[in-house]
Amino acid sequence: MAILQVDSLKKSFGKNEVLKGISLSLEEGQVMSIIGSSGSGKTTLLRCINFLETADSGQIFVDGDVIFDGEDKSKHKAKETREKQLKIGLVFQQFNLFPQYNVFDNVTLAVKLKAKEREDYKGNKKQILKEIDENAKKILAEMGLSDKMEAYPWQLSGGQQQRVAIARALALEPKILFFDEPTSALDPELTIEVLKVIKELRNMGRTMVVVTHEMEFARNVSDKVIFMADGIIEEEGCPTDVFDHPKSEKTKAFLAKSFE
Repeated sequence: MAILQVDSLKKSFGKNEVLKGISLSLEEGQVMSIIGSSGSGKTTLLRCINFLETADSGQIFVDGDVIFDGEDKSKHKAKETREKQLKIGLVFQQFNLFPQYNVFDNVTLAVKLKAKEREDYKGNKKQILKEIDENAKKILAEMGLSDKMEAYPWQLSGGQQQRVAIARALALEPKILFFDEPTSALDPELTIEVLKVIKELRNMGRTMVVVTHEMEFARNVSDKVIFMADGIIEEEGCPTDVFDHPKSEKTKAFLAKSFE
């Protein structure tokens, strides 16, 4: 069973139909890269799956659970909505770190807020917070940031800030980790740094969806590549099929321009 399944997802902004019935699936442990020109619908798709936008229709399943059903018009409770959202971790283009908190607090803040909703929190507060802190230290070590835990965002390079953003997402233990153009705000040297971290996450078996303009990264790291154009999936397949043997003329034109 696919860990992520999207069926016939549609989204319009006024008269502009941005997603025209997107369907896709991803198995646990796989990496999917989504490529395409600006305006193709890539980021809107990601935002709909992550509840930052509400799709007009369609369904989204994560780990077999329905997290969105366009036919269900009932108002879900806030807690239920949060639980659904926590199945997915999102790393933004612009890091979105809290400038008033140090690295360690940026990583643990959301987890500690979530922990307060646990029924056993009051009776086990000290132990729960200890476990959260220990897990955060482990994740920061994996991100190569053990020596930056007390630093503030303004004291970090762009690549380090992006790694903190990745650590923060991982701390919530999502089923799937989403990246929206994770290197778009970075210079070439820092881009290499962040892409290396994503490759390491892949080797650890993390399930990931990456919207990217880095074609070589998509070719070398992905299990599946989706090329979007004009609000639809124009072409999809393994990297060899999409990059070396594209069938669609739109895919061919996009790749020719990307590798100029």
